Amino acid sequence: MPIATPPTPAPSPRPFSTYDSFSQNAATASYEPAHLSRIEFANLASSGPAARRRYLVSLLNDCTTSELLYISSYIIPMLKRDFLRELPPEIAFHILNFVDDPRTLSRASQVCRRWNTLISDDWLWKKMCESHQFNLDSTSRKNIRVDDIDDLMEAKHEVAASSADHASVVSIQKRRDYGQDSDHDGLAHTKFSYRKHFQSAYATTSNWRRGGRILRAHRVPIVTPSNGVITSAAMDADWVVVALTSNHIHIFNATTGVLNRTLTGHEQGVWAVHLVSHRWGQPNSLLVSGGCDKVLRVWDVKSGHCIYVLRGHTSTIRCIKVLHNRPIAVTGSRDWTLRVWDIQRGRMLRLLQGHQQSVRCLDVCGNRVVSGSYDTTCRIWNVDTGECLHVLEGHMHQLYSVAFDGVRVASGGLDTTVRVWDADTGECIALLQGHTALVCQLQLFSDMLATGGSDGRVITFSLSTFTTLQRIAAHDSSVTSLQFDQHFLVTGGNDGRVRLFETLTGNYIRDLTERCESVWKVVHKNGICAIMCKRAGKTVMEIWSFNPRE
Repeated sequence: MPIATPPTPAPSPRPFSTYDSFSQNAATASYEPAHLSRIEFANLASSGPAARRRYLVSLLNDCTTSELLYISSYIIPMLKRDFLRELPPEIAFHILNFVDDPRTLSRASQVCRRWNTLISDDWLWKKMCESHQFNLDSTSRKNIRVDDIDDLMEAKHEVAASSADHASVVSIQKRRDYGQDSDHDGLAHTKFSYRKHFQSAYATTSNWRRGGRILRAHRVPIVTPSNGVITSAAMDADWVVVALTSNHIHIFNATTGVLNRTLTGHEQGVWAVHLVSHRWGQPNSLLVSGGCDKVLRVWDVKSGHCIYVLRGHTSTIRCIKVLHNRPIAVTGSRDWTLRVWDIQRGRMLRLLQGHQQSVRCLDVCGNRVVSGSYDTTCRIWNVDTGECLHVLEGHMHQLYSVAFDGVRVASGGLDTTVRVWDADTGECIALLQGHTALVCQLQLFSDMLATGGSDGRVITFSLSTFTTLQRIAAHDSSVTSLQFDQHFLVTGGNDGRVRLFETLTGNYIRDLTERCESVWKVVHKNGICAIMCKRAGKTVMEIWSFNPRE
C-alpha cells in the first residue's frame, strides 16, 4: 500500500519591517509611483530624520496650492490631541482651575464625555463660587452642615491621591445621615452641589442686571393721608411682612407674591416688625410686632394666630430686634426704655434703663444690643444681665440709625455725621463726614459701611482705612431704604425711585421699577425683592423675583 508523503512545514516567520510590507506586494504594485515613493521614504530611515525632512520638503515644494490645502485638511485632524485625557486627573484639575469664566467651562463640558466628567467636579465650581463671591446663605445651607462645607475641598485631594482609574475623576462627596440640627431648622441633610448653587446664583445675578419678573402687585386705596403709610417691612425665605399705620400687618408668600393673610389685633398703627424663621422647635416662622398701642405681639405667621400679647411699655414701641438663634426679643420705646422679652414663653425678662429720651433705633449681635436715642447717645447692653456696658457719647444731635456687627458700632443722626465705635472699649475710632443732612440709613457688611441720608446721597466707607469708597447721588430727596451685599446696592427714595448700583464701583445699573410718588420701604433676600411705595394715590406693594425659572 502506498504511503502518503507528509506535508511540507510552513516557513518560520521573519521579523516584520516596513520594507517587507512593501515588498510583499511588489509583484502586483511595482508599477505604482506612490508605492515606489513609500519604499524610498522608508529606506531613508537609516539616513536619519534630516534626510526624511528634506525628502518631504522637496515633495511639498512641487505641490500646487489646491494640493497643499488638501494636505493641510488631511494633516490637521491627525495632529489634534486631547491633552486633558492624557494628563493625570490632578493635573487636569489644576489646569481647569485657571479658567475663571463660567461660560468657558460650560462650553468645554460639551466637548466630550471625558471633559464633561472632569468639569462636573464640584471642587471646580466651589472655586468658581469663591471667585464670583457667590457665598452660601441660609437657604443654600439647608442641605449641608456648616462643619462639612469644606469637605468638598478635601475631595479634590482625595481624587488626586487615587488617579488610577476614570472613576477617580468624579468628585468625592461625603454622604452621612445627619441627625437633627437646630442651626439648620432640624432638617435632614442631603448632598449639596456647588455647581447647581453657582448656576442658580449666576442666573439670579444676571436677572438683577437685566430685569426680573413681577410676581404680584397689590394696591390698597389710601382713605386718609396717615392710614396707608407703610412703616416697617421684613422678609425671610418664605414670607414678606409689611406693617402699616392703619394697624394692619400684611403677610405675603415670598415665592408666589400672593397675599396670605392680614393680621389684625393692634389697636393703633404698627411701627416695628421682626420676622423670625422657624427655630427652637417651632414648626412655623414667628412674627414680633409693636406700635402705638404700647404692646408687643407674637404671631404664628402660617396660621395668623396671635400667640402672646406682652405689656410693659408705657409709650409707642419704635424698634424691635430678635437675637440670632435665641428666642429673645429686644424692644425700644418712646418711654426711654428698652425691654427684653422671652418670646417662646411669653414673658418679660428685664428692663434696660439709662436713656434720657426716646429710643429710636437698635441692633443686636450675640448677647449684646446697641441702642440709639434722641438723647444723642448710644448704649451697649448685655442682654443676659441687663448691664449697660458702654455709653457712646459724641454726637451733637438726635440719633436715628445704628448698626452693629459684634466688633464695631456705627451710628448716624441729625448732626450729619457718622461715628464708628469699638464695641469692646466704647471708644470712638472714626468720625466720617460727607452728608449734608440727617443720616437715616446705615448698614455694615464685611469690611464696608454704607450710609444714606436725607440729602439723597449714599456714601460707602472702608472699615479698614475709614476712607470714602464711593459717593453716589442716588436720589433727589431723602433715602428711605438702603440694602447692599457683595454684588449690588439697592436704594429707595422719597423721589419715587428704586435704584440698583454696583457695590464695588458705585456705578448705576438701572431702576428696578417704574417711578412712583414716594418709596417707603425696599427689602430683598434670596432673589426676591419687595417694593412698598405710593403710586396714583394708592399704597402699592410689588413683589419681584430675580431667581431663574424652575
